[in-house]
Amino acid sequence: MNRAVLYSFRRCPYAMRARMALRYSAVELEIIEVSLKAKPAEMLALSSKGTVPVLWADGRVIDESLEIMDWALARHNPQDWRLLGDPAGQALMAALIRENDQVFKQHLNRYKYPERHPEHPVEHYRAEGEGFLRQLEALLETRPFLAAQHQSLADVALMPFVRQFAHVDRQWFAQAPYPNLQRWLQRFLDSELFVAIMAK
Repeated sequence: MNRAVLYSFRRCPYAMRARMALRYSAVELEIIEVSLKAKPAEMLALSSKGTVPVLWADGRVIDESLEIMDWALARHNPQDWRLLGDPAGQALMAALIRENDQVFKQHLNRYKYPERHPEHPVEHYRAEGEGFLRQLEALLETRPFLAAQHQSLADVALMPFVRQFAHVDRQWFAQAPYPNLQRWLQRFLDSELFVAIMAK
């Protein structure tokens, strides 16, 4: 097959970051929007995990968002999202993505769905997530992007999760002491890349 096929759900942050990388890399792509309550049999036949995104390309199945991003950037990376030749930037990028995926995502889930975690009030879970927001704010004090002077894989991999955290209580986030992070997020939300992947 010539075209890659992506099973996706528009509001899933993992699917968002995969779609941004695929679009940036100019991958010819058919996107199948999935209802998480009625997952298509053909997607489940490709990946028994039953989670999005799932990419079928070059005769192989890739069902982890970061692996999809790496696959796309290996094909075409015109603005150096991988920070080739910058080992310090690459190390920071990897550390940020690891912290986001392994720690911040757990805090985000509890903040977004506090009724599932009644042990603490919602403010407790928000405060736990804020530790990561402060880390990002500090990085953005000295440059416009997280790991370099230009956009990198770290920015794109983290943005959907920061967006989700911000949207739990937009009024709180708008007045929170993270002006650099707020500008960084808004730049993404206004970008052609993000607008295009969110279009129905």
